[in-house]
This record gives sequence, C-alpha cells and structure tokens, in this order.
Amino acid sequence: QVQLVESGGGLVQAGGSLRLSCAASGGTLSSYTMGWFRQAPGKEREFVAAINWSGERTYYADSVKGRFTISRDNAKNTVYLQINSLKPEDTAVYYCAARGGSVYYIQPYKYDYWGQGTQVTVSS
Repeated sequence: QVQLVESGGGLVQAGGSLRLSCAASGGTLSSYTMGWFRQAPGKEREFVAAINWSGERTYYADSVKGRFTISRDNAKNTVYLQINSLKPEDTAVYYCAARGGSVYYIQPYKYDYWGQGTQVTVSS
C-alpha cells in the first residue's frame, strides 16, 4: 500500500512560482506512473501532468503546458511539480496520484493511490 504526501503549496501572487512535492512511503515509486491533478472549488478534479516510471516521458494538460514541469527522483521516492507564471485560475487543491503500469491516463479513477492534497492559492 503506497502512501502519498504532498507539500509545498501556499499563497502566492500572480506570476509567482511554487514547487510541489509528493513523497511516497510503503512502496517503490519507480513501479508507478505518477500524475498530478487539481480541484478547484465547485469543479471536478482535473488532470494536470503525468510522468512515466523512468521520468523520460511527461504529459501535460494544455492549460499548463510551458508553465508546469513534472519530474521525479526515484531514489528519493519523490515526484515534483514546478509551477511557474501562476495565474489566479490555477488556484486549487493539488493532488498527486500513482497508478501501476506504464500508461498514463487523464481520468482520476484510473489511479490507484492518492495523497491528501496541498492548497495552492494565487492572488491577483
């Protein structure tokens, strides 16, 4: 059973940056495809980015391409999301998720394990 814990969220001004981390325990992250999702108040959880087990392949939602970067350090059992040029519409709770196998999906239900989320608030 993999436990995921996100950190790094906070309150930032528009145009600012944050680096979110997702630390895993109870399992080896290198066995999983990892994803980041976000959920704003009153909205459904949406896909943000994903990375394959080795870190060689990354995938992004169109809304974050060029501003967000997903990466992983399997030796540290940690996945990161660097978020730059933040906009007020990026305000949401950000979740990391893990799924077995080499295929990524944008649907949240395809992921097996979830963290508790970290709040990102962007002020204008």
